[in-house]
Amino acid sequence: MAGKKYRKAMEFLKEGMEYSVPEAVELLEQTNTVKFDPTVEIHFNLNLDPKHVDQMIRTTGKLPHGTGKTLKICAFTDSIPAADLKKAGATEAGGEELLADIAAGNVNLDFDVCVATPSMMRHLGKVARVLGPKGLMPNPKTGTVGEDLVAVVQDIAGGKFEFKTDKAGNVHSIFGKLSFGKEKLEDNLNAFLQIIQDVKPSGAKGKYINSVVVCNAMGPGIKINMNTDEK
Repeated sequence: MAGKKYRKAMEFLKEGMEYSVPEAVELLEQTNTVKFDPTVEIHFNLNLDPKHVDQMIRTTGKLPHGTGKTLKICAFTDSIPAADLKKAGATEAGGEELLADIAAGNVNLDFDVCVATPSMMRHLGKVARVLGPKGLMPNPKTGTVGEDLVAVVQDIAGGKFEFKTDKAGNVHSIFGKLSFGKEKLEDNLNAFLQIIQDVKPSGAKGKYINSVVVCNAMGPGIKINMNTDEK
């Protein structure tokens, strides 16, 4: 059974209705069911089969006003002082000693993203079984491997984020906090819609985006009218 607040929020939505970006953002405010500042989510139902490499999405994006989320970054390097990386925004930084601590289970892997210099990649095999299942392995394709690791960390700390297709070929992410206000949320939502278009896989056949739904954390889904907003 849905909670009383959730049922109340649902009263603002019309069954089967699709909304423009401005309307959807306004409804985000009206359908908020929590007292804290909720994260605003976006869910893409895509016509993709990720079993095929040319129908997978794994990339990074950056929204005009960021996501509102402070990321915990772990940086692996054998050439840049850990202090410089932490100053740039890394939570943890180090070289082979850090890898040894991770392999021994002495580091809490509650990171959102891991980055590395190219020369450290050959050493990461020691912890691949630990980082891999958590989706934390640095990858050049997602901009988490680079010679100028300070710049990479600064970029991620400044709002750059990764997203990818799930096993069903869909994308689930966030595009801000409700407290951003209408203008910033509209900017971010429009930017995310464009990003998804820009990363359309070469193997995508027929209709690419089946549906887009936005919602507050713990709030009802609001469907976007892609006939007017798909670009």
